[in-house]
Parts: sequence; structure tokens; C-alpha cells
Amino acid sequence: MQEKYNKIENLSVSENLAKFINKELLPGTKINKKKFWKGFDKYLHELTPINRELLQKRQRMQKAIDAFHIDSKNSNINKKKYTKFLKKIGYLKKTGPNFKIKTKNIDTEISSICGPQLVCPVSNSRFLLNAANARWVSLYDSLYGTDIIPETYGAVKGKTYNPIRGKKVIEYARKLLDKYVPLKNKSWKDLTKIPEIINNKINLKLKNPLQFVGYKKKSNKLSSILFINNNLHIDILFDQDGKMEINNPDGNQDQIKIHDIILESAISTICDHEDSVAAVDAEDKILGYKNWLGLMKGDLKVEFIKNSKKIIRKLNPDRSYTSTKGKKLKLHGRSLLLNRNVGHLMTSPSILLKDGSECPEGILDAFITSLACLHDFNKKQNSRVNSIYIVKPKMHGPEECSFTNLIFEKVEKVLNLKKNQILCGIMDEERRTSINLKECIRVLKNRVFFINTGFLDRTGDEIHTSMEVGPMIKKGEMKSSKWIRAYENNNVDIGLACGFSGKCQIGKGMYAAPDLMSDMMKQKVAHPLSGANCAWVPSPTAASLHALHYHEINVFLKQKEISKRKPAMLSDLLTIPVSKNHDWSIDEVTKELKNNSQGILGYVVRWIDQSVGCSKVPDINGVGLMEDRATCRISSQHIANWLHHGVCSKKHVLEIMKKMAKVVDSQNLKDLSMKGHSPYEPMSLNFEKSTAFKTACELVFHGKTQPSGYTEPILHLNRLIKKN
Repeated sequence: MQEKYNKIENLSVSENLAKFINKELLPGTKINKKKFWKGFDKYLHELTPINRELLQKRQRMQKAIDAFHIDSKNSNINKKKYTKFLKKIGYLKKTGPNFKIKTKNIDTEISSICGPQLVCPVSNSRFLLNAANARWVSLYDSLYGTDIIPETYGAVKGKTYNPIRGKKVIEYARKLLDKYVPLKNKSWKDLTKIPEIINNKINLKLKNPLQFVGYKKKSNKLSSILFINNNLHIDILFDQDGKMEINNPDGNQDQIKIHDIILESAISTICDHEDSVAAVDAEDKILGYKNWLGLMKGDLKVEFIKNSKKIIRKLNPDRSYTSTKGKKLKLHGRSLLLNRNVGHLMTSPSILLKDGSECPEGILDAFITSLACLHDFNKKQNSRVNSIYIVKPKMHGPEECSFTNLIFEKVEKVLNLKKNQILCGIMDEERRTSINLKECIRVLKNRVFFINTGFLDRTGDEIHTSMEVGPMIKKGEMKSSKWIRAYENNNVDIGLACGFSGKCQIGKGMYAAPDLMSDMMKQKVAHPLSGANCAWVPSPTAASLHALHYHEINVFLKQKEISKRKPAMLSDLLTIPVSKNHDWSIDEVTKELKNNSQGILGYVVRWIDQSVGCSKVPDINGVGLMEDRATCRISSQHIANWLHHGVCSKKHVLEIMKKMAKVVDSQNLKDLSMKGHSPYEPMSLNFEKSTAFKTACELVFHGKTQPSGYTEPILHLNRLIKKN
């Protein structure tokens, strides 16, 4: 489809994008249309050459690193020589004196509440609303519907409510209450009567009376009691009259008529324009921008049919209670919404510059998403302090962080914002940022609100940067390698040293298996134990369950403890995960290639054919994993590395790709969750004509030459081909 453009100042703007900005985005912001376009035009043309130069610098550095490793072939890397070389080319910067961040006007969801963080594709309005509303999630539903409660001894989920399973849910929840809101001399399971509130005081003897913070009454009967633990709320709902809509049609089984326990869960949500979406043109970008605007205006809603019923989903209101002093107590009803813009690499055909070239997509995102936030300033339904939270991914080192700061300065100028009103989250997911993290934070010290590790992207960059060293270890061994431990620890060490505790977020990455919640509960407790005050989850259910880890662990106390340890060593961080012994058998190589190929194909076929940027993709064993471009990056780079070093041949890889394409076809044809999307097109019917299959192969066979090993250039080009 040929894009139609309107001429505005020196820009050629997609007709539909111009219409959206002028008719929907600008009205209600007090920003003059002419002033906006004049400023936008001016700064796009000022910033674009800087953007291009930074990308060229990445390429120059990579060429120099490749040459260094080629010259050092067949010898162990001399760490001192390697470090000196990285300093010489400007890859590794000199670390300056100690400092503390100076960011102001940070919402409590960032500064003082530790808890789960959702990441949600901005292109899916239904998912967005679910995520925003996941601030409060039913513990009963989360337990009943997942493998936390085993389906043994008659406790099967079934299609209708199972009282045996319901009983186990109640028992499990009682134990949690005993743990996180303990009574003085008895257990919650021993209570036989609904508690009473007299003169705003509860007739329960709590070990810590300060945990009781509020309540609700309906028709003069207690309907809810509110507790707090580690700054997270627990809301216990009562069904006094047996009239509440409940999951159990057999009636409320609970002896004190607890209908549900609602946990404060997803404290913040990243609305993602980047790795979880497939946005390649103006049409795609507008969809994401419209959804974000709807969130900021507070009027986003979606209608759908579920169980033959029409359902309207919209943003939840704030929650109201009576405090222990008899006053009104209001709590935020939604997650604090953050916006992840794209990085510096890609351009967008949505707007053409005066020389006919495409505008940098990251600069476009910064202006449009910030402009949308102005609609929230009067209502303060999102940020109570009128701050704009932008998460910036895939920045390479302090210079690119400084460039992001410059972009935000220009946006603030055009939108009449205060200096540093746009706050920046740093994704620590590129090698050049990891080893210079302190200096990256320094250049953003007045607007940084978050640092977060991204294991998959970071591993992709690790492989690509050191492509010439030799064959990398197997993908499954990466998590236990020396560099990754140093990387994860370094992120926390630097964050604490720079004054993040009690002020900003130190985050950890995604748990990718939304159906395996029992495993998540065993694994993800490691994140608050590591000193992270937030960590990513793939669903509202996962958010409510992961919230229990923050009830368990006081992260701020843990951070005090961690701040005394010896910081992670740069030499460990620079340890390249190259295999010392790579005499793998053909079966071992084939197994690794199958795993990587299946993941690439499973993700790419949905991206190219159906414009799905993130979904639960079955892995080689049929386990549903949340896949996005980061997982695709590491898998494609891993195969590219093994190809380059002769661990496998192109013929061998192609054979496996074709076999795995048949597996992926079978999985997708059986996947009921993909109904509602465009009909699935099997790759294996005609490999030569399947754009998706050819794209997946291109990611692998041309992976070595892709900038930083990114998947976006190939994916975007082929999606446009498929679309048009």
C-alpha cells in the first residue's frame, strides 16, 4: 500500500498520522498546532544527523573489535591488553567520581513500593486494559487457575467449579494471611466469625496493629478490610449476604464468608512500542499511539464477546475506603503506566525528512508519546506528580544516553514542559552500556528513574560483539556463565551506589512461561533477593503471585545488606562466553539448532504473517513461552556464531529449519489463542514462497552482518513486503 503524505513545514507526514496528531492528539493539550509542527520539524532535522553518526560509530567500533579478535586468533585473550584496547577505541570509558542521582518528582510506585512490573504490547488494547487494571488482582483466581494448587486428590480444575479445589485455595490463602498479616495468638483458619469494625478499630488482635489501614461497609455490613505489608496492600472481601458474583455456584464455602483476597499486584506497567509489537508503518504506529492516548485520556475501552456475553473493558477507578481515623482513604486503581519507546536504530516511513529519508523512529516516539501524556496532567489519573516516564532500550554507552537526554530536552521545549519533566528508564541490555553503566547514569542523573537488566538482548549483543572470538557456549549455559552473574550483580551494585534505593527502580527481567506459575514461585524469588525492587511478569496472574515475593522480602533492607558487598568486577563482566571445548557430537549440535530454529520460526511466522509482536509461542517441548524480538535476537545470533566457526553447516541448518517449520505449523494450527488473527499460512507447504520462512532463514544466514545482531531491519523489511 503506497503511503500518502501531507507536506507540513519541511516534513512529508503520513496523511493518516497528520490527521491523528491534528485532530486527536493536539486538541486539549494547549499546544499550538503551528508551534508544534515548526518545533518538531526543526528538531527532527537537528537530531537526525547526530542519530546517524552514533549508529556509524557503533559500526566502526564493531569493525575494530572484530579486527582485534581476528588478530588474536588461537590465543587466550589477554584481559589487560583487551581492556586497554577497548579504552583506546572509546568503547570503555573512564569511570568518574562517585555521585548520586538528582531525579525529582517521582511517583511512589517507582520510589517506595516494591513489586511486579508488567510489560504489555501497546498495539493490543484489550491486553493494555488488563495490564493497567492489574494493579489489583484476585488471589483466589490466581491460585485456582494455575498449577500452584496441584490437581491431585480430586482438586482438578475442570470446566465447572470444583469445591475440593476451592477448599485448597482457601487453605493456601489462610497460610499466606498467617504469614503476611499474622494474628497475635491464633491462626486465620481458626476464625469462626466475620471481624467487626467498631469506632474504626478492628476486633482482631494483630501482631502488628499498624497493618490494618482501612475498611469498607455496605448496608452497614463489613464488606472489605484493608491491610498493608511491605508497603503492599491486601484487601479481604466478605460476602455477607451470599449475593456477590462468585466463582463457586455451590455457594460460599468459607466459614467466615471471605469471598476473595485482592492483592496489590502490578505496581507499574510498561506499555511497549518496541520488542513486543510489529509496527512497520504509519498504520501500525498510529494504532499504538491511539491506544496510549486512550490510556492518558482515561477513555480507552474495548468490547468483546466472552461466553456469549458482551463485555466492555475500561480502566478501573481508584479504590475508596474508610481509614482507621474515619477519613476517606483513596488508593490508585491502576498500575503506573510507563512508555517504552524504540531505540536509536530504526527509522519510520511515517515521516520523511526534507532530503526524502525516513525519520528516526525513536525521536518520533519521544514527541508523540510525550504529547499524549499532557492529557493526563489535569486529571492526574496516571502520574500524580505530572512526570512522563519513558523507558529507553538498546542504548550503547554514555554518548547514546546523552543523546536521549538531548532528545528529551527538545521535546520539553516544544511541549512547554519543565526541564527534566520527562524521566528516563535505562535498559541495561547492551554490552557497551553494561561496562559503562555508572557513566550512563551520570549523563541522565537528573531524569533517570529506572535501570533494568535484559538478559536476552544482552546475550545477543554479547555474542555479536565477540563473534570472531570463537564458538559460543550453548544457549542454556549462558545463565550460569561468569559474565552474566557479573552483569546482573553490577546492575544492582551501580544502582545502589548511585542512590537508587528508595528513589528509583532497579529492575530484573521477564519470567517467560505464563502457564508454569509453580516454577515461577520457586525461581523469581531470586529477584527481590538480588536487591531488585521490581521485576517483569508476563500476565496479571503472574503479577499477583510474584507480589507474594515482595510480601516475603523487604527489598529495602536487602538493598542495605547488598550495598556492603564487594562490587562486581569489570574483568568478570568482560569474560567472553566462548566455549573452550567445542567438540560437540552431531546429536548435541542438532539438538541446539532445533531448539534455536524452532524458537525463531515460532516467533517470526506470527510477526511477518499476522503482525503479532509478542505472544505465547510453544517451544520445542510444547511449553508456551512469551517470545519477543529479544528471544529471536539471541537464537539467531547463536546459530550465526556456530555457522561462522564451522560448528554446523548452512546445509545442516537449512534442513533443521525446514523440519522445525513443520513442527511450528502443526503447533500454530492447534493454537486456539491465535483465532481472531488472520488465517495461519503454513510455511512448509512452499518454503520458497513463504515470506516468514525466508525471513527466519535470513535472520540466521545474514545474522553476522546485522547491526549489533538486531532482528529489526530484516523483520521490518519483510513485514512490509508481506503487508504490501
